[in-house]
Amino acid sequence: MAQKPRILTSGKDMIWSVIPLLAICAFVAMVSGNCSVGLNGTASDDKRPSFDVAAALDSDAQTMPFPIRRPPTPEGWKPNSGSRDSIETHLASNVGWLTAAGSYLQLTQTDAAVDEVEHKLGGDQVSSDTGSREIGGHKWITYTTYDGNKFWITDLGDVRIAVMSRGSDDAMAQMAGLVLAQQPLTQRAGGAAILTELPTGN
Repeated sequence: MAQKPRILTSGKDMIWSVIPLLAICAFVAMVSGNCSVGLNGTASDDKRPSFDVAAALDSDAQTMPFPIRRPPTPEGWKPNSGSRDSIETHLASNVGWLTAAGSYLQLTQTDAAVDEVEHKLGGDQVSSDTGSREIGGHKWITYTTYDGNKFWITDLGDVRIAVMSRGSDDAMAQMAGLVLAQQPLTQRAGGAAILTELPTGN
């Protein structure tokens, strides 16, 4: 069969020539494991490297002026993030996981007051505090936001601990129980001074 003259080639012909190439590229990507179709949506679908939660919390324990607890990672969960933040004039330690079901869960530890933590995590989106629950022998105040987030806060006196997620209450309760079951990590004496005694410019 003679090839069409270029002048007679239409946009439809070009589309039909590109489709096989796209199909081949998609097949190669899936076989190589560099992408997933997202049918399961579990933590194992995330191909990014795990975040070192243990090292991050160990470091925070040495530099923050409040006790830091290091919960173990539940089976099937994937540690994926960590950060240091401020809540009003206070410091906060944040680490996060993808749960076995694929939802994100954040653990926050800070010496900010409960109402300051509430405003930080919920802002103007907090619909209400929805009550409380007892986990690990401590009372957790529960909140929801208009956009579907949930977070729980407990006050241990020298530190406030919060868990936040859009996922199941079971996953949040699991992390709340795990963190309360841990003894605080050893702090370096005068750890807060590491952040406050930095040299200033003239």
